[in-house]
Amino acid sequence: MNENTEYEGLWQVVAAHGWRGTTMARIAQASGSTLGQLRGRVSAPEELIIRFNRMVDQTVLDGTVPTPGESPRDRLFDVLMRRLDALQPHRAGITRFMRDLPFHPLLTMLLGAGMQRSMGWMLEAAGLGASGPAGLARIQGLTAVWVFTLRAWTKDESTDLATTMAALDKALDRADQVARSLDRSPGVGAAPIDSVDPENAAVQQKL
Repeated sequence: MNENTEYEGLWQVVAAHGWRGTTMARIAQASGSTLGQLRGRVSAPEELIIRFNRMVDQTVLDGTVPTPGESPRDRLFDVLMRRLDALQPHRAGITRFMRDLPFHPLLTMLLGAGMQRSMGWMLEAAGLGASGPAGLARIQGLTAVWVFTLRAWTKDESTDLATTMAALDKALDRADQVARSLDRSPGVGAAPIDSVDPENAAVQQKL
């Protein structure tokens, strides 16, 4: 048994039974393992979700290749679409999970912190700083972009994800407009998406 098998089992169970019906016994059965084997690796379904999110982060980061001349906005678009590519095999389970999540506020809070960490890594992958006040503003903005795009993805039945890409494009445009308006406010520096020169990424990461 490996982690990928566990994740496949997790999302199969969520798709079939919802989050409330997701048990370790069902995950073990769906992943072709025993409860003892599963317990040796994780302690609860929530831990599997957290580990899955870290795996998605790692997949995106491992596949990130710097492209000279590409704008920060284009890099963000690429990073988030590759994140969706990693989720696509588990779409049925993730869609059901997102429908159920509002009924589990404690889990929502737990995963919210992890999502912001993930978005910080996505910013870094795009060559944008994720530290300091400006970095925090970027993280919050990108989190909103991601949630909006993810909701569109769960409803997108097309094979080319055209609707999802359009939603991501719209969300990035909106985030950039908001960031630019804040950047013009006295004492506020939100650092618009397109304001970071690729050649200056190392400097921006110190903000």
